[in-house]
Amino acid sequence: MAEKKAGRLSDILSDRFSDVWKLLSETTVFLSRTKEFGAHEQQLRTWRADLSANRDPEAAQRIRSELTALRKSLRLQGYDLSLGRQNLIIDGFRNDACLGEGFRRVVIFISNTTLFFLAGEENHIALAEFLEKQVEAEINARKDRTEVRRIQILDRHYLWYRRQGQDLILSGSDTETKEDFTRFSAMCDANPLLFLKGLKGLR
Repeated sequence: MAEKKAGRLSDILSDRFSDVWKLLSETTVFLSRTKEFGAHEQQLRTWRADLSANRDPEAAQRIRSELTALRKSLRLQGYDLSLGRQNLIIDGFRNDACLGEGFRRVVIFISNTTLFFLAGEENHIALAEFLEKQVEAEINARKDRTEVRRIQILDRHYLWYRRQGQDLILSGSDTETKEDFTRFSAMCDANPLLFLKGLKGLR
């Protein structure tokens, strides 16, 4: 809880001291990846036009205040706006040679409730077995909590990943089939924020 509060405070301070153009750009990128974009598209355009046409510091301050209020509202709805600075890049297939390029192995399970992932030095099959045991342990821990939806694993993917600045690059491994990777790519294209949020702890 303390970590979440600290994160929210740093986000608020970042909003307050960020350049208004940068704040507007980040907000626009973030909203463009959500179902909320249509509701705010015209306002975003108006702010951009006002900033372009008006050099008045008071106008910039007003727009910053309105942007900050919007971002606060989005956070209260559960959105993580820091994800707007990140990019999810799906980049073909790689083999073990990519270890020399800074890539690491990761296995991702997509369930009906969340994403599970495990990264490590072991091969993909071994990582998948370890992750399977972790998920089973969580399922067993929930058995007596009837109010919680039962976890069902819908998809498994065997990938390579690398963090490069604000980019999270994911590539298929030799263990991943072409059909599975095509399906995974389509899901990422359809909802990149879901995957960026679910894989935020992937370092």
